[in-house]
Amino acid sequence: MTQSHRAKSRLTRRALACIAAMTIAGAVSTGCATTQAADKPAAPKNKDPIQGFNRGVYKFNDALDRHLLRPVAVAYHDHTPAWLQQGVGNFYQNLFYPTTIVNQFLQGKFMQGGQDIARFAINTTLGWGGVLDVASGAHLPVHDEDTGQTLGRWGVPPGPYLVMPFLGPATVRDAPAKIADTLTQPLYWYSIGDARWFSLALSTVDMRAKLLQVDRAVREAYDPYAFMRDAYLQRRQYQVYDGNPPEEPVEDDWAEEALKEDEAGAPVDPGSGAGTNPSPAETTPSPPQPDPGAPPASPPH
Repeated sequence: MTQSHRAKSRLTRRALACIAAMTIAGAVSTGCATTQAADKPAAPKNKDPIQGFNRGVYKFNDALDRHLLRPVAVAYHDHTPAWLQQGVGNFYQNLFYPTTIVNQFLQGKFMQGGQDIARFAINTTLGWGGVLDVASGAHLPVHDEDTGQTLGRWGVPPGPYLVMPFLGPATVRDAPAKIADTLTQPLYWYSIGDARWFSLALSTVDMRAKLLQVDRAVREAYDPYAFMRDAYLQRRQYQVYDGNPPEEPVEDDWAEEALKEDEAGAPVDPGSGAGTNPSPAETTPSPPQPDPGAPPASPPH
């Protein structure tokens, strides 16, 4: 064994030791968290623990968008015929369908996966590579699935919120999933000339042009960063559960608790007879009433 091979072997053993140590530490911390949860309710999780870093990346992305991407998208939207924009959008939506098909089957949605295979085949052949949406005329529904949604359906939690340079909002679960999605898109494997980079630029401009309608809502928000974060997390929750997300329990129903305390400590009206146990005088049976048909009793002397 050469010296370089021995060095690589030592590095491999060290890496495995580090992974094992992190795994054990994670298991121990999970056990401690479970024990603590059994003793008392856990505090609500912070969905944005690295907010300082995220806000810095958000400012960088926002400056890039205001000075470069948005002006190009506005020019594309204002000076390109609507039919051409529709064709470009159909083309890139069709290119994403292999990713949708793979994730449909990974989630066990075999009927939807079969529909998506038919949609992709029809639009690719009869729709000129997807420029025309012929499959919608055949009443085939439009679906949108990705690896992040699949991991969510498998029970993988989203993890902390994360803003990535150039790519925008994500989570710790969705960020690496986006890399896996690129491997199932046809243009990733098409590397003749500059076609891949031209396609990436055009798809980015087309996607940004579709988001121009929400620019005003973002600008008018009190905190645009928080607005974008909350909108993204809610949308991903909606997508993972196909529009039927589970209801989250209320963490602190302080209004209801305060109302109960006020009702318990409020004075009770003596004439109402509510809220207190009857006194012995109240429980004493009343004397029998005289018969209305009997003559009136004579007054005492």
